[in-house]
Amino acid sequence: MQSQRVSINAKDGGQFGAYLSLPPTGTGPGILLIQEIFGVNQHIREVADQYASDGFVVLAPDVFWRQEPGLDIGYDDAGFQKGFGLMQNMDFPKAVEDLCIAAEALKNRAEVTGKVASLGFCMGGMLSYLVGTTPGAVDASVCYYGGGIHTALDRAPQAKIPMLMHFAENDGFIPMDAVAQIKSAFKSNSAVEIHTYPGVDHGFNCWGRPMYHQKTAALARGRSLAFLSGVISS
Repeated sequence: MQSQRVSINAKDGGQFGAYLSLPPTGTGPGILLIQEIFGVNQHIREVADQYASDGFVVLAPDVFWRQEPGLDIGYDDAGFQKGFGLMQNMDFPKAVEDLCIAAEALKNRAEVTGKVASLGFCMGGMLSYLVGTTPGAVDASVCYYGGGIHTALDRAPQAKIPMLMHFAENDGFIPMDAVAQIKSAFKSNSAVEIHTYPGVDHGFNCWGRPMYHQKTAALARGRSLAFLSGVISS
C-alpha cells in the first residue's frame, strides 16, 4: 500500500493531520476511518492499510488534534486512562464537524472514484453513527461497538443512508439492553443492519488487545466488506 500523512483545513481555522492509505490500483471508493480513544496509532494505520488492500482509499483523521495532536498510544492501563480522559473532555460536535470536513476532503481527492463511507471503532463507532446521521456527510456508515449510540437515538430519523453496526454480547461498556434499544429504534429502517456476536467482548476486532477474537473479527470484517462493496463501490 502507498501511505502518507496529509493535512486538512478545519472549518474554524487551523489544520489537522490524517493518515491516507491508497489501494494497489491507486483509486477506489473512500473510507473515512475513525479511531478509537488511542489515536491514529499503529493498529488504526494497519486497519487503514488492510482496507486499502481491499481496494478502498482510506483516510484516518486525527480526532484528538484540538487536545493533543498526533496522539499514538498503546493499550495498557496508562494508555486507556489517557485516551478515556481525552474522550471525556472532547467537544463531540466539533469532532463531528471535523470528520465531516475530512469526509468532504476525501470525496474531493482524485483517487476516490466511488462513494465514501465512515467506519469507526469504539469511540469511532459512535462518531461514525453521528457522521452517518449528519445529512450529506457520507454515503454509508459502519459502526463497530459504538459506545453511546443508545443515548443518541433522537438522531435515528436522520439515518437516511445504509448503516451497519457490530456489537459484542459480552461488552462491558455496552450492555445488551442498550443494543436492544438501538435495534428497536431502527426496526422499521431496512437500510440499517445490526449484528451481535456471542461470547466476545468490546474490542474484538483489535489484534493488539487481549479481547481480540480472530473468528469474530473475520466474520464482522467479511460482513463489512460485503456491505461496503454493495453500497459505495461503483
